[in-house]
Amino acid sequence: MKAALLFLCLATLPVTASAGGTHAIRLLTPDTALKAAQAALKKCRDAGFQATIAVVDRMGVTQVLLRDRYAGPHTVDTAQAKAYSAVSFRTNTTDLAEATQAGRPQSGIRHLPGVAAVGGGLLIEAGGSILGAIGVSGAPGGKEDDACAAAGIAAIRDDIEF
Repeated sequence: MKAALLFLCLATLPVTASAGGTHAIRLLTPDTALKAAQAALKKCRDAGFQATIAVVDRMGVTQVLLRDRYAGPHTVDTAQAKAYSAVSFRTNTTDLAEATQAGRPQSGIRHLPGVAAVGGGLLIEAGGSILGAIGVSGAPGGKEDDACAAAGIAAIRDDIEF
């Protein structure tokens, strides 16, 4: 009996030891990222806003970028920065804006390249995992950008729940 138990422990040892050397992650598919961006753009259009929508993966790399025909040229970089900032700091950018106000310990974050500490960047999460983020720029304020981004996430909620 002891020999069988010892054999079982030794047989599983290499598998257990190597399991710590890698990590499996879930990623948004391009189709899911596009669906989120299209839904966010529709929400903005329905509200009368010309906006740009960026969806990034969990590493902050842009998967989808949609710019409405009259959205300002600055909205492209801003939408990408909002999505990147949300996923990089693992927080929605409205919360990041509050946490990085002048005089706060995290205020220096605002000065990092590519960071946008203003509303409009929301994390895309499912099953306790961050899958990416969506950034919206072009509405008259962060609250409206957040609403468009939330519509994008709502459109894919059933697709990403696991």
